[in-house]
Amino acid sequence: MSDVPHAPLPDTAPARQQAPAPAARAPGYTAFGLRAEAEPLAPGLHIVATPIGNLRDISFRALATLAAADAVLAEDTRTSKTLLAHYGITTPLMPYHEHNAAQMRPKILSRLREGGRLALISDAGTPLVSDPGYKLVADLVAEGLPVTGIPGPSAVLAALVLAGLPTDRFFFEGFLPPKSAARKGRLTELAAVPGTLVFFESPRRLAEMLEDAAAVLGPRPGAVARELTKYHETVRRGPLPELAQHYAEAEEARGEIVVIIGRPEAGIAGADAGSLDEALRAALARVSLKEAVAQVAAATGQPRRVVYARALELTRTP
Repeated sequence: MSDVPHAPLPDTAPARQQAPAPAARAPGYTAFGLRAEAEPLAPGLHIVATPIGNLRDISFRALATLAAADAVLAEDTRTSKTLLAHYGITTPLMPYHEHNAAQMRPKILSRLREGGRLALISDAGTPLVSDPGYKLVADLVAEGLPVTGIPGPSAVLAALVLAGLPTDRFFFEGFLPPKSAARKGRLTELAAVPGTLVFFESPRRLAEMLEDAAAVLGPRPGAVARELTKYHETVRRGPLPELAQHYAEAEEARGEIVVIIGRPEAGIAGADAGSLDEALRAALARVSLKEAVAQVAAATGQPRRVVYARALELTRTP
């Protein structure tokens, strides 16, 4: 055999080709098992309302906005991650809440000045209602930067329409002070508001809040809405004293709570002598003279000294 090396055989195998890189997935969301692409979003801050419990309450416009944004500013990224994952949205989350708002606002403003597209959401419901977002919006408005609202769920409105109380005029207070004395003082200031009152309340303070409300506002009709749109949604209606007694005796309520309180009786504001006496007698039957005077003065708009003088006359009358 010859020791001459063989010439290498020609490579007859087809040349290997690099697989094309997968195309970047267009921003979008998944609903009803179908994938939808989100249209490009206009620059600016987009304030997006999200469900207060039932994830199906979100709108298609809200989903498209969250999917197309450069980032989503969220009060609690852990809570918001659940919502985005449910709809197959992969937009990055950035924390924005009362504890970091002062540090985050300059960074957010800088991104928006450069044409960024950011979405703002809260843990649930409509942002800026008992949230720090209004300061950010105020800064944007001052600079002339674009702000867009995407409306949707709101615990305030959801509770109001279920309470069975007048809805033509209402006043949203948010959370009352946690201490009883300050809470009663604020309720006294609100007593003369000629509309339905709406409050948020903690389950731990609900019974005490209702007791103070009954002491200051009397037997006004009220409603306690709990866990709205969720599986254990409940709405209990009745006069404030009955609601206070129920929640004082029942197990501690759980979940998110909205308290609705009816407006003052028609004609009590600007009361004449007869209705003033009637209001005072009703208040004196429930509370001390000092508290009765404060309540009636707030409810009628009469000067405290006038109400006090009349209360003294009524208590001296046999």
